[in-house]
Amino acid sequence: MAPSNVLVPLDGSPLSDDALVHALETFDCPVAVLNVVTPLDASMSEGGILDPGEERRDEARARADEVVARAEHRAAETGRSVDVTVETGDPAETILDYVDANDVDHVVMGGHGGERNALARRLLGTVATVVVGEAPVTVTVVR
Repeated sequence: MAPSNVLVPLDGSPLSDDALVHALETFDCPVAVLNVVTPLDASMSEGGILDPGEERRDEARARADEVVARAEHRAAETGRSVDVTVETGDPAETILDYVDANDVDHVVMGGHGGERNALARRLLGTVATVVVGEAPVTVTVVR
């Protein structure tokens, strides 16, 4: 059965852009894009050396806005539109929460390599691995 609502999580990587193109070309239904801004705290930034600051948050938000603007432009080039959302949080958790809170029945996402000692993470990427394993809907990973 064809999906009725597709979610494409975008992180600005070429593979996530490929996932958007795949979704727009493959599915004739509404497509939503989600960019997740990961909160910067001392434990996540350069070994905890740099303090989080308003400037760094503003830069992260500007990058997120750029990612979704590119998605809107890419969709418009194909005569389509996308619903865009920017959230802050853990990427995998936020994607799964979005799926649960919205009428999403298919996720299309890019996958990228991760740690060399974890085969699944190397093949799919950490976020994609979690989403594939925990999403209650079909997930297509574009490689």
